[in-house]
Amino acid sequence: MQRTIGMIGAMDTKGTEFAFLKREIERKGFGVLVFDTGVMGEPMLRPDVSRKAIAEAGGAVLAELVAQADRGKAMAAMAEGVTKLVRESVLRGDIQGLIGMGGTAGTAVASSAMRALPVGFPKLIVSTVAAGDTRGYVGMKDIVMMPAVVDVAGINRISRQIFTRAAGAICGMALADIEPAEDRKLIAASMFGNTTSCVERARERLEREDTEVLVFHCTGVGGRTMESLIDGGYIGAVLDITTTEWADEIAGGVFAAGPDRGDAAGRRGIPQVIVPGCVDMVNFHARDTVPDRYAGRNLYEWNPNITLMRTTAEENARIGAILAEKANASAGPVAFVLPIGGVSQLDSPGRPFWDSEADRACFDAIRQHVRSGIPVHEMACNINDPEFSDRVAQLLLDMMSGQPR
Repeated sequence: MQRTIGMIGAMDTKGTEFAFLKREIERKGFGVLVFDTGVMGEPMLRPDVSRKAIAEAGGAVLAELVAQADRGKAMAAMAEGVTKLVRESVLRGDIQGLIGMGGTAGTAVASSAMRALPVGFPKLIVSTVAAGDTRGYVGMKDIVMMPAVVDVAGINRISRQIFTRAAGAICGMALADIEPAEDRKLIAASMFGNTTSCVERARERLEREDTEVLVFHCTGVGGRTMESLIDGGYIGAVLDITTTEWADEIAGGVFAAGPDRGDAAGRRGIPQVIVPGCVDMVNFHARDTVPDRYAGRNLYEWNPNITLMRTTAEENARIGAILAEKANASAGPVAFVLPIGGVSQLDSPGRPFWDSEADRACFDAIRQHVRSGIPVHEMACNINDPEFSDRVAQLLLDMMSGQPR
C-alpha cells in the first residue's frame, strides 16, 4: 500500500517551495495530502484540504479572515482548524507522516498540528527558526526541526538541497516500521547525572518484574515531557527520584520544569514514590552566566557548560513544602523516601555540596507539611547507595501490587 505524507503550509506565499517538496516526496513513491493554511492570495499549488475547510474547522469564516486582514487572528484560526483536520486524518490512517515549512508563522501553524499527534508519528518542519529556542514550537513532542539555512523563499542552490533532504527524511521516517512493544506496565523515573547510579539500579530491579521503565533527564524539558506522558495515560507508576527541577524553579535556574511539575501522577491516581533527589543543586550554564546575586554562593563546575549552585537551607525548606503539597493532592498511593546521607552524588561527607543542615530543612518541611496517611521513610544512606535504590524500587512494586507501604 502506498504511504502518504501530509504537507502543511501556505500554498499562496510558499506555493513554489511546497510544489518542489511535493514533487520530491512523490518521486520517492509516496502520496502527498496537501493542507492549505494560506489566507492571503490564491493558492499556487492545488490543495487536497482547502483553506476554507480549515478555517471552518477552526471556527472561522475564510472571507471574514481575509477582509479583516488580522494576521494574528487568521493564524490562530488556521492553526486550530488544521490541528483538528490533521488529527482526524491520522486517526483514519490517511497519512503516515507530516511535514511543514516556513518562518515563524508557518512553523507555528504546522507545529500546532504536530503537537496534537501521538509520540512516534513522523513529524518534521523545515524552519527558519530551527537553530533558536524551539520550545514553544516543539513542546513535549518528538518534532524534528530542520534548519532552513536560507529563508523559505524560492528554489536556489541551498534550498534545493534542504528541501530534497527534508523529503527524504520524512519519507524515511514514514517507512520505518516499529516492532510492537511488549505489553508491560510502564514506569516513569526521573534521573540526573548525580542520581544515575540510583536510578539505573532501580530500573534493573523494576524491569525484572515485567515492567518497562522510561527514564527522563530532569532538564526542564525532561520533567515536562514526563508529566505530559503521565497525563496522556501512558504511565502506570512513577519513581520520582530526581525532583531537582524544583530547585531551578524557585532559584531561577535553567532547568525549571514549571509550577505543574509533580501534578500529573496525583491527577491520574497512579502509584508514586517521591525522593528529594538533587535538590541540593541549581543549574546554570557556563560559570559566567551565573547571576551576580549568586556570586558568593557555593558553585561547582559540573562541565564547561553547566555550573551547579548549592541550595540553602531556606531554599530546601521551600522545596520540601512544595513536594509535600504535590503529594497531598494525589488521588492515588504516594510515599516519600528520604536519603539522610545525602540527596546527590555531590552531597555526601567530604564532597563539595555536603550540607546536612540544608538537607534536614527539606526533610523537616516534608514531614511538617505532608498530610496524614502518606508515609515518609528515612534511610541513613546516600541516595546512590545500593540499599536506597533497592528500597525505593521495592516500595514502588509493593504499591503497584496493592501491598502495604
